[in-house]
Amino acid sequence: MRLRSLTVVFISCLIALLSWVITPPAIALTQIKLFDVSYKDCPPELAQGAVISSGSAAANCFIVIGKAENGTNKTVYDADIFGRIYDANNDSVMQNRTRLGSITEVPPGISDFELRITVPANQPTPLKLKQFKAAGFSGQVRR
Repeated sequence: MRLRSLTVVFISCLIALLSWVITPPAIALTQIKLFDVSYKDCPPELAQGAVISSGSAAANCFIVIGKAENGTNKTVYDADIFGRIYDANNDSVMQNRTRLGSITEVPPGISDFELRITVPANQPTPLKLKQFKAAGFSGQVRR
């Protein structure tokens, strides 16, 4: 009976050890730090005819710019950008929406990013950009 218990313990330890050694690489979310986030007006060719998604109401076009820091040694793909944008009155510009867009590719280190947004024309500026972050994958995601 004692030999049987030792065999079970030995096999269990062997399986645990092998699971650490022979684990396939995981394609998991990688966090990207976004900083120096600000915005500027869109060039006239991008801003022309801008409307909000709910219909034909006039909108202002802005480009959110900043730096993205990928602390890993691998390129991150399809990084979703999350953040909150408020107008001068602290009203949410994009209610019930924190995903604002994506960055196709973030190389290791620090790189620039930009994101186009449209804001209803009746919301006063300056805009306040808060809680910006991104998360992407270490391998390309099939589409």
